[in-house]
Amino acid sequence: MSEKSDFRWGPATGIGSMPGGDAREAAKTVTGSFEDFPFLAELPARGPGADMIGRTAGLLVDLYARVEPSGWRIGDRPGRDTKRAKSWLGEDLDALEEFTQGYEGPLKVQAVGPWTLAAALELRNGEVALSDPGACRDLAGSLAEGLRAHLADVRRRVPGARLVLQLDEPSLIAVLRGQIKSASGYRTHRAVDRQLVESALRDVIDVHDGPTVVHSCAPDVPFALLRRSGADAVSFDLALLTERDEESIGEAVEAGTKLFAGVVPGVDAPLSDPAGSVMGVRTLWRRLGLNPGSLADAVVVTPSCGLAGASPAYARAALAHCARAARSLADNPE
Repeated sequence: MSEKSDFRWGPATGIGSMPGGDAREAAKTVTGSFEDFPFLAELPARGPGADMIGRTAGLLVDLYARVEPSGWRIGDRPGRDTKRAKSWLGEDLDALEEFTQGYEGPLKVQAVGPWTLAAALELRNGEVALSDPGACRDLAGSLAEGLRAHLADVRRRVPGARLVLQLDEPSLIAVLRGQIKSASGYRTHRAVDRQLVESALRDVIDVHDGPTVVHSCAPDVPFALLRRSGADAVSFDLALLTERDEESIGEAVEAGTKLFAGVVPGVDAPLSDPAGSVMGVRTLWRRLGLNPGSLADAVVVTPSCGLAGASPAYARAALAHCARAARSLADNPE
């Protein structure tokens, strides 16, 4: 807990994915844009194994996955797809290590969370792991072990870093609402009990002794559930917030939960002035009656989602814009 209690977050960072396939270029862009809160870039344009599901499947311990026409499927032994995923990740880590020599401060790494993974990885019968409670438990346990080893590797490569673990859970709401479709597409899998969802998330979060953020760019992010699961921060798209979300956000902020506010579009779009980009955050603060002086401390500025679908030029501009918007928030909280 001491690792968390005195943790100093950076003012802005990215979500994870970047366009293109050059690991060194991505690492250079990320570390240059966020000198005080870089992240391990993901480059899904390289193909299977660099995508978010395949990348995390490559981290699993004693579980292996291969690409089928329908998606990623759990198999008996590691194959070329698993090897490719590990190779891409190794390339990304090499690039990050090169551009973080002597770095000391927060560094974020990302992986798919247990429920989005269970909603995407297929079992041998073609149904997703979500259809089998035992498979869900095995998957969460394997992910936890894989993340433990992954985090240890990153610490070895960047010894001055204070690691932040991000779990990507875009399918979490669909899992909670019973909206994940079966293999046939004619029915949906039963909604998973909220306590079970919390428990599995907590088990994965607990492998890291530093801060953990859960990211979802879907509507209706379950802020309270994520807090109970042990998340220290929640990452979300500010444009998708509803009035119903605001009470949960106010409670989260007062409980010390950090907000990763996605305020910059994740695909090519005109960028407003930096102060305008965080105007929605300031407006939210006023509506909730929160202390404006706490704003810069409570919020990390990010793009609304990953930048894999953006042009390289826009991705660079978007990251730089996040950094400038965060400075605007700190300089003019009112």
